[in-house]
Amino acid sequence: MRSKQKTFSADAGLFRGICLASLLVAQIARGENADDGSNTNPAPVVQFQLRGATQTDGAGVFLNQVVEAPVDLPHLRLCDAPQFGKSIVLKRAEVGELARNAGLDQDLTNWTGPGVVRISRRSRVLADKEVLQRLTQLLQKQFVKEQGELELHLTQPVAAINVPDESLAIKISDLPTAGVSSALIVRFEAETTQGETVGSWQASLQAKVWREIWVAASAMKRGDSVRGADLMRQRRDVLLCWEPLAEFAPDDSSLEFVGPVQAGVPIWARLIRHKALVHRGQSLAAMVQDGALQIILKVEALEDGAAGQIIKIRNPLSQRDLRAKVIDEQNVLVSM
Repeated sequence: MRSKQKTFSADAGLFRGICLASLLVAQIARGENADDGSNTNPAPVVQFQLRGATQTDGAGVFLNQVVEAPVDLPHLRLCDAPQFGKSIVLKRAEVGELARNAGLDQDLTNWTGPGVVRISRRSRVLADKEVLQRLTQLLQKQFVKEQGELELHLTQPVAAINVPDESLAIKISDLPTAGVSSALIVRFEAETTQGETVGSWQASLQAKVWREIWVAASAMKRGDSVRGADLMRQRRDVLLCWEPLAEFAPDDSSLEFVGPVQAGVPIWARLIRHKALVHRGQSLAAMVQDGALQIILKVEALEDGAAGQIIKIRNPLSQRDLRAKVIDEQNVLVSM
């Protein structure tokens, strides 16, 4: 705060010096000598003219915005700016008092022009193109994230939006519970750098989220290996994909298709699985662990299972069904 006061004081001192210098130049131009005591003509006085109206931004009202003079006026902040959409009126005397309080040591008394100045905020229209750009950036960062590349279109023009002609932040104030979908209505607000909220509006949008996904280039059969399958990467709107999509390495030999897949169909997560190492009806060696005790039993697999998968097995002696983890093609692990 002390630094700002020093700056204002320096500006005010400079302004006073400029005023005195302009008077001296005027005297010299008329051939007058201010020091010989022979000058009987009154010294010219700097005149200040109050503007009838002016516009400012949220940073505040400044002296050189409301007053005109034959010399450059310092950039002194007089008071807060009016709220956006409203205006304030200052009289000559009020401007002079505010200038003195801001550090100006030159009296503003020799007024011309209007007796009051009306001060309002500069404004501009927030165009549809900017609305789309701002909303796309926000929704991409806050909601879509890594799911894909968001593309938005307005389904109807946004009503004319007047906002302050200054730096603005756009914030999402309301989004459907389902998040970003193919059709949605978004409410948003505009906020100045001073934290002033200047309005709330809504936009009706059509959305697409583009991402490259795995698609079957030709038909697949149940049991076909993913490795070597005729697959391709294709850019699709994933908002139209109602099921989880599969992400995998195309050369993974441990994966297979669980059923037939038609050409052109996305590879859903449910369409592939790890290949079964053990199969239903197969005889297996089951290691039973109970603390430090280990027992090996001969059991029957009651369902197919891939490595690491928990399957149901049966002890043929006791006819008791157990759950076991598949270790490899011949062994499972039972934890008691």
